[in-house]
Amino acid sequence: MTVHPWIPTRRRLADALIAAIAPVSACVLALGGLSGWAASGNAGSPPRIGVTHARLYLPYAGVPETAAFFGITNTGGAPDRLEKVTSPDIEDGISLSRHRMNQGASAYREVADTLPVPAGATLDMSPLTTDVTVPVTRRWKPGDLVPFTLHFEHAGRVQALAVVVRP
Repeated sequence: MTVHPWIPTRRRLADALIAAIAPVSACVLALGGLSGWAASGNAGSPPRIGVTHARLYLPYAGVPETAAFFGITNTGGAPDRLEKVTSPDIEDGISLSRHRMNQGASAYREVADTLPVPAGATLDMSPLTTDVTVPVTRRWKPGDLVPFTLHFEHAGRVQALAVVVRP
């Protein structure tokens, strides 16, 4: 009896089934993992930005600029970037800054184009890390509220009121 190559036999069917088990199993596992990730709300969720602890340091007499600090929380599933900060009370000159250390243990400030806000994380600005450099254009006193708009790459604009505090 001659067996033609195009006629299935039990042996050929068994071999084909065994060969198909590995990729099918991998696909089922991957689909199950992705389904669980999507069901938990993390799949493709956009950045969700919240701003807290907004404060503006009371400037010293004769000093042309001061610093504002914000606590920025991203509870979303995607990273975002703070691109700029504006205020209706301040015309121009607001910039993002990073604080760095020289090899001689002295600190300096460099202008930052953007500040990253990772997914599920908080960017806590402080005098030791990052801040918003603000030109002194008014005579603020402790307790004054200064409006700011934080502009994010994906989340858009977020409004915040910074309270003027002593450094």
